[in-house]
Amino acid sequence: MNSLIRFITGPKTSWITLLVGLIFAALSFTVFAAESTDEAPSTGLPDDAEVVLVEKALADMPNSEGTAAVIVFAKESGEFTASEQEWLQGEFDPITQTLSGGVNEVFLDYTNVELMGQPFVPPATIADDNTTAVMTVPMDEIADVAPRGERVAEMRALALDAALPGITAYVTGPEGFQVDLAGVFEGADFVLLGATVVIVIVLLLVTYRSPTLWIVPLAVVGTADLMAGQIGRNVASFFDLAADGSVTGILSVLVFGAGTNYALLLIARYREELLLVEDRHIAMARAVKGAGPAILASGGTVVLALLTLAFADLGVTRALGVVCATGIVVAMISALGVLPAAIVVFGRGLFWPFVPRFGGINKSATGWWARLGTRVSKRPVLVAVAGVAVLGGLAAGSTGVTIGIPETEQFRVKPEAVLGIEVLGEAFPAGESSPTQVVADNDGANDVVAAALLLDVVASAEVVNANDTLSRIDVVLDAEGGSEEAYAAIVDLRTAVQAVPGANALVGGDDATRLAVKETYERDQLLVIPLILILVFIVLVLLLRALLAPVLLLASVVLSFFSAIGAAWLLFENVFGMSGLDFSVFLYSFLFLVALGVDYNIFLVSRAREEAALLVGKVRQPTRRAMITALGATGGVITSAGILLAAVFAVLGVLPLIALFQVGIIVGIGVLIDTLLVRTVVVPATAFIAGDRFWWPRRKLTSSAFG
Repeated sequence: MNSLIRFITGPKTSWITLLVGLIFAALSFTVFAAESTDEAPSTGLPDDAEVVLVEKALADMPNSEGTAAVIVFAKESGEFTASEQEWLQGEFDPITQTLSGGVNEVFLDYTNVELMGQPFVPPATIADDNTTAVMTVPMDEIADVAPRGERVAEMRALALDAALPGITAYVTGPEGFQVDLAGVFEGADFVLLGATVVIVIVLLLVTYRSPTLWIVPLAVVGTADLMAGQIGRNVASFFDLAADGSVTGILSVLVFGAGTNYALLLIARYREELLLVEDRHIAMARAVKGAGPAILASGGTVVLALLTLAFADLGVTRALGVVCATGIVVAMISALGVLPAAIVVFGRGLFWPFVPRFGGINKSATGWWARLGTRVSKRPVLVAVAGVAVLGGLAAGSTGVTIGIPETEQFRVKPEAVLGIEVLGEAFPAGESSPTQVVADNDGANDVVAAALLLDVVASAEVVNANDTLSRIDVVLDAEGGSEEAYAAIVDLRTAVQAVPGANALVGGDDATRLAVKETYERDQLLVIPLILILVFIVLVLLLRALLAPVLLLASVVLSFFSAIGAAWLLFENVFGMSGLDFSVFLYSFLFLVALGVDYNIFLVSRAREEAALLVGKVRQPTRRAMITALGATGGVITSAGILLAAVFAVLGVLPLIALFQVGIIVGIGVLIDTLLVRTVVVPATAFIAGDRFWWPRRKLTSSAFG
């Protein structure tokens, strides 16, 4: 390993390292570039899920290959006039025995249904209060996002042009909602990358106070992010997983945040070594040997934690784990391979105007963080109790958290599809735009309809399609889509229809799918969260070769997570008016906060362990002195890294999707709590209380590095 480090940092070989890095970057963007895909991702539910079985059964029915757009016309004030009703529905045609000449005929070019050999769109239905009308346009399914969006945009333009004065039109339903959901990620990569780069530049400038130094780590980490996007998608494709916009967005944030953290730690250690060693190449080699174990351990922890998602049932969760784990590996290689070579070729002048000179004074030993550590060491019990009390108080706010949000609250800024659903829900049963679909054997179909109609929450139920063996029954629920009432209604409906003898009924549709996703996330959490804790504990034990310290550190991370959830929930509920957390938020936030929070534990405690192993005269430093030294040396870089990581995750808030907004806020708050309270006050206080027992059961510490 020492030979590799000397090669990376050597006077001549560092250039070769950079060349190799550039070659791999070029290959990842050309030969090994990931194939672009424009297909909308699926829910990722297992093939044996009930709702997936319903989808497969419906696919075998006549004229079932398609989707639908729901068009809502709402009177801005008052009720529809007689002429407006005629415009909406047309007049009765005795030949076709249906209404004709209504606004439904504006959308004939989009329908996939024919009546008497002619394109057909069912006429609009007017609500009992005569203020709202709705019609459904059955259409062929389009997998590609772009043409699908163009089609809905055309329909929205037609609806707007066709609407009479005083009437507002909305295109919603399955097609409108899916297009608006896909629209969240249109240009998202550019927005996220741009905002992230700006934040990283500003914080690196503030941290280094140099007009030049920030360029090198930003260039290395930025290239690593682009490479990770290509490599990560290729790895996902290998495992037959689809990386949608939410996955690639989190990947960029994670690679930039973690990669910059590793860069901060390495450069801070390099600056220290430049004060002690005249040859910058030797100084960088020592910096890599000193910071390398912490970077490998912290990055390895994040990778292992992400890979636990491979055990999840949801395809999107597995894709997130595989893609982001790949990204962290790329970030680690860049931080320990390319970055040292890139920095060392520029010499000390890269730090201008604050150039570290050989023989200069390391101010960390007497700086603010070292003084803070000394103060904490004098009253560690009081500080620890106060810190835990603050964390516990914040964590208490997490007891009232609600998991799950209605369909209409998935966006911070409501798109047209959501507005249409809300208008529709005020005049019609809430499930009118997206009926629940029940599949049953033909012989028991009528009994299934009767059983469904016995439920108070069912507004209507009818057989709408059939093949030789199965019937499709559309059930309209009087419950807001994605709400707890809708989920309870699905459970009651499933119980009722599956009790019909011989019907073999299965329940699917949008609400049933969301309920299945919710239940799958809950099962995944019960499996993945314990796995994350076990793996993090094992990594800490292997790194520190102790048992007590890992227990204390892991406990601090978990308490920090619940503190972040509690603090964020106060904001979500009282400031943003949110009714709950999206299904994915709890699991993803736990993953990122525990894995990334342990990074700062590792940065601090591995340095304390290194200092405790050093000989002062013939005596090793006590843990108290070692922790103060470690806090002085790493307090600044941990604070800078934490603020940067929190700001980078907050960038997810630029997207209008509530799930990513919530993850960004929770992780941002959690990282700040970790950085400013847990890692710099609570952890040192517990180490001071434990003393040398902090490293139990080890009795003798030895220096550890790459060699």
